[in-house]
Amino acid sequence: EDDFQFIFCEGCQKELPNLKLLTCLHTLCLDCLSENKPIGQCPLCRTAIPQASGIPDVDNLLFTNLQARLKIYKKVVGGVDLFCDNCKKAGEFWCSECKEFLCTRCFEAHQRYLKMESHKATRVIDIRAGSFKDFLKDTGKTSNLSCSNPTHKSQIVSIYCKKCKRALCCICALLDSHHAPFCDIRSETQRRQEELGTLSQELKQKRSGFEATYAGLKDEATWLERAQREMRELIRQRVEQLVGLIRREEEELLGLVEAGQEQGRRELSRELERVEGVLRRMEAGERLVEKMNLYATEQEVMDMQPFIKDSLEELLQLPVTGDRAQPGDLTECRARLQAL
Repeated sequence: EDDFQFIFCEGCQKELPNLKLLTCLHTLCLDCLSENKPIGQCPLCRTAIPQASGIPDVDNLLFTNLQARLKIYKKVVGGVDLFCDNCKKAGEFWCSECKEFLCTRCFEAHQRYLKMESHKATRVIDIRAGSFKDFLKDTGKTSNLSCSNPTHKSQIVSIYCKKCKRALCCICALLDSHHAPFCDIRSETQRRQEELGTLSQELKQKRSGFEATYAGLKDEATWLERAQREMRELIRQRVEQLVGLIRREEEELLGLVEAGQEQGRRELSRELERVEGVLRRMEAGERLVEKMNLYATEQEVMDMQPFIKDSLEELLQLPVTGDRAQPGDLTECRARLQAL
């Protein structure tokens, strides 16, 4: 039974009736199609669904019928009591055409009246002894077509009209002169199977090309992923290198700033001391000249004036600002920052 998981809905993997066959040949149940977003696309391969409602018109009769036959098989091998669908006695046979369980008596009547119509009843005990594949082979071989004319449903179809492309019973073929040319329905079904087989072989050849393309695209995707991964790693390494360089540059610039500031502080301290000394000398000179004017005798003026004059003239020659570098000059630091 595990080999027949394909008869379930390909979307939810459930055994549900009313399976729909899409143009992409995927099979989905109505629930999956109703919940499908966006509407109008196969949820498995994104192929467009031509119907505006998003619900295909074609039923997957094969899978639906296989599900029904699987249920019968499970019922037979499940050990439940089986009853004749006619008289409710113990069911000993199964007719796939009538879709009925039969007791021994009803089976004998069935064989008398329906054997000529190719109805084949299988013993329940034989079904239980075989596999589901065996059950399908037996029931599949006995399946007969019904006439498309609703009044001839009981007639066995053995003729196919190539003109109207329909299966006909003998009555329809004899009464309707428009049906021609005819061929045997079995040969037509065989021809259709062979036609599908030929298309399947061509599809296999076509598929090999798509598989090669798919493999190439997968390789390209793998290469792109690897290239992207390598580039990300290269970027990360390069950024780490740049960060390291910037960190080292940061340390050097901070050291340069600190050294410059220290030198500026020393020079500024010396200049402050010089200016402070000059101011004190000027203050002393001004005070001495003032006191000379107030209290000095002529003899004291004559004796001290030349010395005081020389000292004051020396003070007048001193520059207001000393010859020193501008404290805190960050020109070099700014230039190096700009170069980063």
